[in-house]
Amino acid sequence: MEKEQLLEQILKTNEEFVTEKKYEKHLAEKFPKKKLAVLTCMDTRLVKLLPEALGVENGDIVVIKNAGGVVSKPYGDVVRSLLVAILELGVTGIMVIGHTDCGVQNMSGKEMIHLMTERGVKEETIRDLKYSGLNFDEWLCGFDTNEQSVRKTMDALEQNPLLPKDVWVEGFVMDTVTGKLTAVPKAVN
Repeated sequence: MEKEQLLEQILKTNEEFVTEKKYEKHLAEKFPKKKLAVLTCMDTRLVKLLPEALGVENGDIVVIKNAGGVVSKPYGDVVRSLLVAILELGVTGIMVIGHTDCGVQNMSGKEMIHLMTERGVKEETIRDLKYSGLNFDEWLCGFDTNEQSVRKTMDALEQNPLLPKDVWVEGFVMDTVTGKLTAVPKAVN
């Protein structure tokens, strides 16, 4: 579908949504009722599956999504969002939820650079960013297993000096077909 068709369809649907007051069933407070934040992947299969599998509705939880559902930087956007959720919105717990068949699994920085150059990103731009300190292999790397990724993210959150220690962190892997959650044990120190 071309951009114009897609945007026209979305805007038409949005106008009907507002005109017919379909938004009323989604009205909620900004403070999550369950005092829970979920860090998960941006995978399209989780859009409706995740809330239904968790039994949550609009207003129950805060959801933070990115590629892989990971914390890649200790002071990046994910931690910033979690701090807002905890300090401003009253969140007391964090669920890290990875999922089966994740596109980030086994992703390679070299392959991503190759794909960027194929799509028109200049090699000089990539080279200049490398010289300025951006480690593409680290920034664009995937992970070997879902469990490994979830555990690494849980560890990063629990060890982050900015996150209050009274906030609990637990990890799970969700099956993208059935929605079943499997707990990921924490690393043994």
